[in-house]
Amino acid sequence: MQAGRQAGRQAGRQAGRRTDGRTDRQTDRQTDRQTDRQTDRPTDRQTDRQTDRQTDRQTDRQTDRQTDRQTDRQTDRQTDRQTDRQTDR
Repeated sequence: MQAGRQAGRQAGRQAGRRTDGRTDRQTDRQTDRQTDRQTDRPTDRQTDRQTDRQTDRQTDRQTDRQTDRQTDRQTDRQTDRQTDRQTDR
């Protein structure tokens, strides 16, 4: 009878260990996933903001350059016209 009890206890312990091990693994996975998600979110947001800022700066620079060129062209044309008029007189 004692042998039966011991075998039963061992089987119970092993089953408990397996169940505990599975539960621990599942809990660890869930915790890891949540931690990863929480860590990834701020990182993603920061990356998005940085990317947006860079894109905005580049766009602003390009717009400024184009505007400067257009302004320069218009100024040059007006200056040329005035010079031509004065020369023609």
